[in-house]
Amino acid sequence: MGRVIRSQRKGPGGIFTANTRTRKGAAKLRSVDFAERHGYIKGIIKDIIHDPGRGAPLCKVQFQDPYKYKRRMETFVAVEGNFTGQSIYCGKKAALTIGNVLPVGTMPEGTTVSSLEEKCGDRGKLAKASGNYALIIAHNPETGKTRVKLPSGSKKLIPSTNRAVIGK
Repeated sequence: MGRVIRSQRKGPGGIFTANTRTRKGAAKLRSVDFAERHGYIKGIIKDIIHDPGRGAPLCKVQFQDPYKYKRRMETFVAVEGNFTGQSIYCGKKAALTIGNVLPVGTMPEGTTVSSLEEKCGDRGKLAKASGNYALIIAHNPETGKTRVKLPSGSKKLIPSTNRAVIGK
């Protein structure tokens, strides 16, 4: 008779599962719409909160819905310098200031960004952990690609239309 190993003892559930009921939800950028593709949309940071199981703080940003008479709350990963009551602008024509969300192609080389989209419209997948940031190295207007240095040190080519939050 052999020994019952730990993975067998764990089984399908019980006390070995993670406590996830107090988590605050997924941190994502706004879904891409007409306002972000052609101009910009303003949001206000209502709250900065701690998410259990995550190192970086989250910020709750309130946007006016461009299609219906209602307000939408989005959860972003907070960058250094965010504060409650701050206005955040998302879109192609937004200003180059901390916390704003812009396409990578409109930012100058050397900009530090976080919550970077890996594929266009995936709402931010890269450099989201606390203190992590990616660095924009170069743009290639002919191919529409941008070279980015990731937190691991590796360099990656991504489409210039991918969005990111300015700041670390």
